[in-house]
Amino acid sequence: MGICARHQARHTAGPPFNFSVSVCPWNLKEGLLSLLLIPSSPATKMQSPQPVTPGPEMQSRKEPAQQQTPARGTRRVSSGDMPSTQYDEVAWPSLGTLRRAFTRVSQRARVPEDPSLLRRSSRFLFRSFRRTLEEGMAGDGPQNPTVPGEAHRLEMPSKGMDGVSQQASTGVGPEELETDSEGKSVADLITERHLLAAFEQLRHLEMQLVAAKASHAYEEDPTGFARRAMDVCLLYDGLAAEIGAMVSETLGPHGVDAAALAELARVVRAEEEAHPAPPADGDFLRTPRRWRQHWEDAVRRSARERVRRVGSGAALGDNEGSSGLARLLAELGGLVRRDLQKVRLEVQPVYAAAGFPAWEAYLRAFHGAVAQRLQELACEARGCEQLYVLLDWASNVYGSPDFLGAPDLALPAEPLPPLLEPEVWAQLEKDYTSFLETKIANCFTGILQMEQSRWAAAEAPDVLQGRYHAPLSFDVHMLVAEHVKAAGAISAELEATTLRICARALGLFVPRFEKAFLESEAVSEPHLGAYINACEEFRTSLLARFPGIFEELEKPLAATTSSFQKHILQGFQSDVQPLFRAVCTKAWLTQDVLQPVMDKVVAFGRHLELVAPSRGQEILNEAHRFVVREYLVHALRPRERFRGVERLTGSHKMSLDAQAIGDTFQGLGSEASWLDQAIPCVSEILGETYKDDIGRHLETLIGSYQDVRREHVLALLALRRLGRRRNQRLLQRAQRLLRAAAKAGDSGATRGRVLFAEIEVPTSMDVLITCI
Repeated sequence: MGICARHQARHTAGPPFNFSVSVCPWNLKEGLLSLLLIPSSPATKMQSPQPVTPGPEMQSRKEPAQQQTPARGTRRVSSGDMPSTQYDEVAWPSLGTLRRAFTRVSQRARVPEDPSLLRRSSRFLFRSFRRTLEEGMAGDGPQNPTVPGEAHRLEMPSKGMDGVSQQASTGVGPEELETDSEGKSVADLITERHLLAAFEQLRHLEMQLVAAKASHAYEEDPTGFARRAMDVCLLYDGLAAEIGAMVSETLGPHGVDAAALAELARVVRAEEEAHPAPPADGDFLRTPRRWRQHWEDAVRRSARERVRRVGSGAALGDNEGSSGLARLLAELGGLVRRDLQKVRLEVQPVYAAAGFPAWEAYLRAFHGAVAQRLQELACEARGCEQLYVLLDWASNVYGSPDFLGAPDLALPAEPLPPLLEPEVWAQLEKDYTSFLETKIANCFTGILQMEQSRWAAAEAPDVLQGRYHAPLSFDVHMLVAEHVKAAGAISAELEATTLRICARALGLFVPRFEKAFLESEAVSEPHLGAYINACEEFRTSLLARFPGIFEELEKPLAATTSSFQKHILQGFQSDVQPLFRAVCTKAWLTQDVLQPVMDKVVAFGRHLELVAPSRGQEILNEAHRFVVREYLVHALRPRERFRGVERLTGSHKMSLDAQAIGDTFQGLGSEASWLDQAIPCVSEILGETYKDDIGRHLETLIGSYQDVRREHVLALLALRRLGRRRNQRLLQRAQRLLRAAAKAGDSGATRGRVLFAEIEVPTSMDVLITCI
């Protein structure tokens, strides 16, 4: 076929193909089609074809001979042609060429983490793919030796000007624009991470394009200028993507060497100096690339990705409790600590020379990544233990000044933002306290069950430091102290809330415990004394230390203590009361029937010495009052009446008993000395031989014990049988004294002293006769 025929076939088949990228290849399929099948401008001039031998894969196909004719022609370069890049014919690339192209692209491609950079880097990768493809095609077939630099011309995506027009407008050829002195392209420099050299080449090309635009060299071919400008922008994006990849690798297992990081910092500074501010004319070529912001974003993405990988895919199950979350947080803390130490010791010194605040940037990046991770864990945390582990780690582990493990790791000048948002923190504390209420109530139930097991085993309480001691006190104090201390380590508000929860739970536990104990068979003086001591310890330790919070505990504690005191006295009374039946009998006159009572009193006093002093004193005073009262009960209503010598003997015997009772209780430490006059007054009335002095004894008795009533006076007079007139006279005098005492009311010294009011005197014939 002749030249004219071939020219006619070309015009019939349509315009020839070139490899310029006129669309943004977001999709692989579309990108490949755009790379291989996009036609050039229809204004292409006809050029003389040159024979091209296809590659071995193409030649091996069993096709007609006419289909294996030269597939690509060379282009004649003329200074008179319009600036464009066109080819006469294009041969489909061989499989080997495609394989080598994909291999080269896969080796050089580094996927950026930023989605926007992903799209921009995809353009750069497709440009590398196209360059590799074109180099492969050039290697598979012979090239036209008459057109120097043609293979290199294919290395850049599109050229708005050919070599002649470039030299005419800028004075520099295409090879000089796109390669350094060693013949490496900008893409190769970026791939080999010669960032500064690549930037200088790009900056040089950018300045040439700006100058060409200013000289109106592209007035007749604006598409060519746009393509070359887009190529520059895509290479800038590729350089930015490489910066992001280096930041991502900095904290990886292999890291990035210090020289590469230093060059990265210099490139960012160089770009800032080259593009200090947006141009007034809006030229996108000279627009600041903001690589410093891109670097900071890459640092944040790197920190976020490294933190997210810790415990990724692990679920916080309820069965595992807090151990799984504790391990995850320990791993997280270790990762952050190691990474920041590496930044401080290795990365920061490299960046510092270029004026980069690497330490502050990485610290804030990891702080934000940890905060995001903790908020995710807060949504997954379940149960009191997991919530507390999360709160404790945030407050005491991460918030500790020595968290990073090195005293010279300085914090940024301004404080970091809160690790957790206030509303998130408040919700965590609320959930924690909600679980804590149930947990503390269950703990008190467990304490009661342990005490019941000791009752069933008939274990006697221990004696520690001269006091009865029950494990109940230790268990409750440990329970309150542990939870309050743990909450206080997180915040003062949570500590106060925990104290209120413990106070409410203990206030409900005390009466519940009292009922369970009194219904058991373990009620004894030692156990009662031990639990009285426990209540007193609660009052002195908890109420005294936290008066505003545990004040509601005072009522149940007082009621339970009073109940235990009452029961311990009831046990003493049940043992002693039968022994008073012999008082004021014929046998009493000749025998020491009071000694068994005093023995019981002494033994009881020994138990009270192991009770808290204040409570033991109250119980001893009550025991003293009971003994005196019970003695008077039998003295005022004797089973037998004494006359003559027996009455005098009985009076003397009563005086001796009063002395023995007073001395015994005084020796035990009783403070109820006001009881000492009661029995002697009755004894003097009974044994007074001068009848006119009986009124004086009655006056002393009524003055000392203002709860004496008329029936008590009648019972005393009935013991003497003084006669009707004298009895009436003494009774009238006693009634005046009683009215005067009632009108005066209780004095401060006698207030609360009850003795005769609890003594019931039945009406007998002798009393009736006395009244008559």
